[in-house]
Amino acid sequence: MIDPKLLRTEPDRLRAAQEARGESSELIDRLVEADSARRSAIASFESLRAEQKSFGKEVARAKGDEKAALITRTRELAAQVKAADAAATEAATRFDELLLTLPNPVFDDVPRGGEDDFVVVSEHGTPRDFAAEGFTPRDHLELGELLGAIDMPRGAKVSGARFYFLTGQGAMLELALINLALAKAMEWGFTPILPPALVKPSAMEGTGFLGQAAQDVYHLPADDLYLVGTSEVALAAYHSDEILDAATLPRRYAGYSPCYRREAGSYGKDTKGIFRVHWFDKVEMFVYCHPDEADDLHRKLLEFEKEFITALELPFQVLEVASGDLGLSAARKFDCYGWIPSQAKYREITSTSNCTTFQARRLNIRMRTEAGIESVATLNGTLCAMTRMIICLLENHQQPDGSVRIPDALRPYLGGREFLTPVS
Repeated sequence: MIDPKLLRTEPDRLRAAQEARGESSELIDRLVEADSARRSAIASFESLRAEQKSFGKEVARAKGDEKAALITRTRELAAQVKAADAAATEAATRFDELLLTLPNPVFDDVPRGGEDDFVVVSEHGTPRDFAAEGFTPRDHLELGELLGAIDMPRGAKVSGARFYFLTGQGAMLELALINLALAKAMEWGFTPILPPALVKPSAMEGTGFLGQAAQDVYHLPADDLYLVGTSEVALAAYHSDEILDAATLPRRYAGYSPCYRREAGSYGKDTKGIFRVHWFDKVEMFVYCHPDEADDLHRKLLEFEKEFITALELPFQVLEVASGDLGLSAARKFDCYGWIPSQAKYREITSTSNCTTFQARRLNIRMRTEAGIESVATLNGTLCAMTRMIICLLENHQQPDGSVRIPDALRPYLGGREFLTPVS
């Protein structure tokens, strides 16, 4: 959530941020009103409570009729205090509920617009000219079948649509990617973590995934637990309700976990292969830092993503996401789009977001500085989403005979092999 003081000091900034996201600024008006009602109710309760306490001393000193009158007034005050307390609690609850629906204000220089209004920041590498090489590129699913690496029919048989098995060379390729990603992350100063993939509602709500993204989340009602769509959720909640020593910041974690997404609203999109699936594995970078360092560290996360994709010898673009396409928690986001030869276009393979102090406030994560206690900032960034990276690797490094060249960076994690080869 935001600092509630902004509602009183900079409401117009919040209205502009809402409009930048394509949302109504009416929520700000309702929040300002709810905040005023909350503070008024609290003031009324505190005034009556103070009066009640002073009456207690007067009753102790009074005698006779005066004491009887004071006792009667004390009983009246007790009822009034109880009612005022309930009113203050109700007003505070109403305010908190509204505040939880307010997205993180976007930065002023974030591109305005919706999903298609991103800005291409840079391009890296050159897509192969398969026509000049004399063959038509196969898509990842055909390659996966040739290599005995991807089994979609049995995935559907066992679990339903948008599920799959990675088999043989496909399984080994994912394990190689995991090991390369974690090796690079540790080289950059990240602590590897294997987080739980089931989390409490407080973790989901705290990271902002029960707002706009709620329809895409798997919930287990019998246990009131959620399957994470990204290990960002568990990594963000890792330090919930803690006060960190500012001298230990930034704290960098690299989490590997399965990720589960209902893909609600994606009916008919990317139904072939493993581009858009209900389960995939991912290595995610997560950072806790001082708010003043967040912007620089966010751009550093982007550089790590770029370095990893470059090591895999893949052509890609860096995009800055427009304000109307940001999630609830992000104030700025960069995506990396990898080239997919069979589609002849770039598609999203990584993402990194600066969530400022938004998630930390919701999860009550603070730091102790010489100046006192204040909220930390949180950042997240995809290092390797396995299925989409596998797609890029198979399609970009394929050979005419259906084999796939393994980039130099991955070879140590595949026993030195230079190629994945067809099994039949």
